[in-house]
Amino acid sequence: MSGSTRRAVIASGAGAAVAGAAAGLAYAARPSAAAASPAAGGGGAGADAGIVAFRGERQAGITTAAQDRLHLVALDVVTDDPDRLRDLLTRWTRAAERMTYGAEAAPGGVVGGGPWNVPEDTGEALDLAPGHLTVTIGYGPSLFDERFGLADRRPEALRDLPAFRGDDLDPATSGGDIVIQACSDDPQVAVHAVRNLVRLGFGVVTVRWSQLGFGRTSSTSRSQATPRNMFGFKDGTANITAEDAAALDEHVWVAPEDVAGTADWLAGGTYLVARRIRMHIEVWDRTPLMEQEQVFGRDKRVGAPLGGTDEFEEPDFTRLGTDGMPRIPATSHIQLAHHSRLGGVRILRRGYNFTDGTDGQGHLDAGLFFIAFMRDAHRQFVPMQRALARSDALNEYVEHTGSALFACPPGLGPDDDWGSQLFT
Repeated sequence: MSGSTRRAVIASGAGAAVAGAAAGLAYAARPSAAAASPAAGGGGAGADAGIVAFRGERQAGITTAAQDRLHLVALDVVTDDPDRLRDLLTRWTRAAERMTYGAEAAPGGVVGGGPWNVPEDTGEALDLAPGHLTVTIGYGPSLFDERFGLADRRPEALRDLPAFRGDDLDPATSGGDIVIQACSDDPQVAVHAVRNLVRLGFGVVTVRWSQLGFGRTSSTSRSQATPRNMFGFKDGTANITAEDAAALDEHVWVAPEDVAGTADWLAGGTYLVARRIRMHIEVWDRTPLMEQEQVFGRDKRVGAPLGGTDEFEEPDFTRLGTDGMPRIPATSHIQLAHHSRLGGVRILRRGYNFTDGTDGQGHLDAGLFFIAFMRDAHRQFVPMQRALARSDALNEYVEHTGSALFACPPGLGPDDDWGSQLFT
């Protein structure tokens, strides 16, 4: 189509607690949670109570079987006092742990303080089961400036992502000093967790941007079926799973040798890349099925690579069609993102669909909120995204409007908290 893309033409037409907290977790716990204990290991789930262990070798919410709902918030620190920030991280730890067990953010938080005091829990999740709630924290490059004495603790790989071809990033929905990711099977539980942590941070942090997500777009366990994105295609078929320990060690967890010296607090942790990807739904919905499948390189119904029959079979990029052309186009998403085309690079995806109303021009503001965890974003995500930005046929239908990178520390031991972990 000369002079303009299909997207431009169609879119314009359509537009006309630590020790003490642990002892108090049973206080005011919801009935479904009070009688059970979570599995150990920072990611195991209590099958009867829907509880995911908060403490363990790794943070929960990374390899944990992906829940159905997301509330992620990026925060800026508005104080220059390191003691206030450290104290907040400690209080956040206690509140987050309680909420993952199904308890109020503080003992008696909803009404226990009496009629003349401000409640210490906002109350909208009272009587709801925890729904496998996980709360995951990470820190952005901007936190490691001169304000808090953390400059020498910044890992070398924790630096801003470069610009990519086609990006249309909004600075107001990018970056941030701190990220909190809350996932649950119940959207109200996830929102409650973020709301109460933000409330605790009044005067220390302020919300920079946030994102709600529904309908996970990847599986992080072999027990989960592959979900579909807003374009109707199965997403994350070749994702790393929790059961693949060797792949996690190679591609996801930061090794001690990666963070020598004062940045060693991140050993055993990982990096989180977040990208808000708006999908041009109205354009896609007018695209023929054959072209849709060529864009992704997969069969829309069963998810198999084109020319194949099974979703999980390895794609054959040498297979030719009856016209003598490659069955899987060289510009297809599957080919450009495949590890065999990227020097073996893999990442653990954990994204969500989103719909944020309309854009005021009659188009849905909807798409994929991409979340991925990896050992080094600059060696993994950056080359992958550069390849996609350069040649991916999917670029006709999407645009990246938000971006951020955070370092997520490892899990907590029995007597640890986020404050001591970052500042010690």
